Amino acid sequence: MPEDPIPLKAIHHIELWVGNAKQAAYYYRKAFGFSQIAYSGLETGNRDSTSYVLEQGSVKLMLTTPLHSGNGVGEHVKKHGDGVYDIAFHVDDVDSCFEEALKRGARFAMTPHDLTDSNGTVRKAAIHTYGNTIHSFISTNTYRGHFLPNFEPRIYTEDPIGLRFIDHVVGNVDVGQMDKWVNFYSEVLGFTNIIHFTDKDISTKYSALMSKVMESGNGRIKFPINEPAKGLKKSQIEEFIEFYEGPGAQHIALLTDDIIYTISRFKDMGVEFLHVPDTYYEDLESRVGPIKEDMAKIKELGILVDRDDEGYLLQLFTKPVQDRPTLFYEIIQRRGSRGFGQGNFQALFESIEREQALRGNL
Repeated sequence: MPEDPIPLKAIHHIELWVGNAKQAAYYYRKAFGFSQIAYSGLETGNRDSTSYVLEQGSVKLMLTTPLHSGNGVGEHVKKHGDGVYDIAFHVDDVDSCFEEALKRGARFAMTPHDLTDSNGTVRKAAIHTYGNTIHSFISTNTYRGHFLPNFEPRIYTEDPIGLRFIDHVVGNVDVGQMDKWVNFYSEVLGFTNIIHFTDKDISTKYSALMSKVMESGNGRIKFPINEPAKGLKKSQIEEFIEFYEGPGAQHIALLTDDIIYTISRFKDMGVEFLHVPDTYYEDLESRVGPIKEDMAKIKELGILVDRDDEGYLLQLFTKPVQDRPTLFYEIIQRRGSRGFGQGNFQALFESIEREQALRGNL
């Protein structure tokens, strides 16, 4: 195996810039079962923004809102609405990762610097990726605090619903730009293209897209990159880019070990999911073979199932979690499969198109 040019350990956290972080944090706590673990704001000396840090399993979400209109957070929210700003990487050596990324063609967003409080020091830097999204490099090797410096513990514990870690994050880019960003992740960060879906794989009679899945050297970080393909009507990628006003992170896939329990809890808390028609289940067992889960319960909850040579997976997608039809979440359980549900694309995209039609965006 070739040496990893920029050794990334895992996703440290994902930071979303939102219009009202206090209310968004409450939503993620009560609807998604995240516990709040840390806070930064006026009371901690932060005069520009307020952030709430949420955790479930190894998933950490940081929700940040501007305290005035004249900073970058405010401009980002004004243009994009609520959305992903930073997909942050946990690394051992920030400076070497940053310098190697620049040498390989990355654009810097933040030069290496220290963040310090009474619990120690964290080293941080950042580079740009698609749209207005960044990747931070973060080293917490000598830090004794719970999250990052200058955050205080402000804990609200919720009953978790089985979310374990971030399975993958999907980026939507403009037509003709997929290969540019695939090359970025390959040439700059040393990722490998593990799967390629063409417009023949992902299409309906109305719309289509193409996608390539990039994976980090240690296999822990996966980034599918989507671009729209020519179709009779507007694709979901084009709808996202129109309302997000540019490229960005389309959805975050969260892995669970018990999707029936997790989706049941989500639905009890009022989270809305894409509707899967009953016809999808008419020949499901003959298509995917026997599964350990109760097929009647799978149908009741509207969960999608797909099988490949290594096993099967179960998945379901929320509707957008804000009023703009942009960011949404995927809940996924893997029973050996390392794929992305190719056998479900037809049903999934028809379901998405029904939602687009209701919004007047198809």
